[in-house]
Amino acid sequence: MGESSKQERHGTAVEGLPLSGEPLPLDLVNTTYIRGGLRGQFLDALTTPADLDAWLAAHRQEFSSALASALAGAAPARAADVRAFVELRQALRGLAHALTSQLAADPGHVAVVNAAARSAARWRELTPGPPVASVPRWLESDPHRVALGEVAVAAVSLFSGDLAGRIRACAAPGCILYFVKSHARRAWCTAGCGNRVRVARHNRRAREGGAADGRPGP
Repeated sequence: MGESSKQERHGTAVEGLPLSGEPLPLDLVNTTYIRGGLRGQFLDALTTPADLDAWLAAHRQEFSSALASALAGAAPARAADVRAFVELRQALRGLAHALTSQLAADPGHVAVVNAAARSAARWRELTPGPPVASVPRWLESDPHRVALGEVAVAAVSLFSGDLAGRIRACAAPGCILYFVKSHARRAWCTAGCGNRVRVARHNRRAREGGAADGRPGP
């Protein structure tokens, strides 16, 4: 599904998102979703700098403590930051699709993630004191770009680590969300998708039963 599809505006980047609490890279992927099932509306919760700042604020505890503090005092995001996060989101969605479809990863998507991961490069330096202490320094001066890097680093760990085999694409018709299978019986991204699938199955069986009896289905 293209990033330029129909969008809906809402108060912040996180209001209305149907799924959150997945690993940070998948939460970024899931900022695009479809409301209403198979014939629903494609929505994008990450289109403006205000959306990006709201999304980062909602996930601040998932970043390193030093970065979380830097983001709290940072200037607002810029349009260029949004474009960078959207580019990373596209790459992560491509990697998630490849993984769950048992396809080879697109080298272009891998390159985007690897390039973004370098933005998280960090070291510590001494302050003159007194007392002498250490402070974090980043290769990037903009906290938004550092956050981009930390999402990419988390993606490197996710797609190459133990959780990779538990990443799933929601199988509900019309859903484009990804999740980590957290327990053996989890088959859908949310209970809403599971309910839609069960209702659709019930209606299909009712139609088939009616046809078998020579009666028109509902």
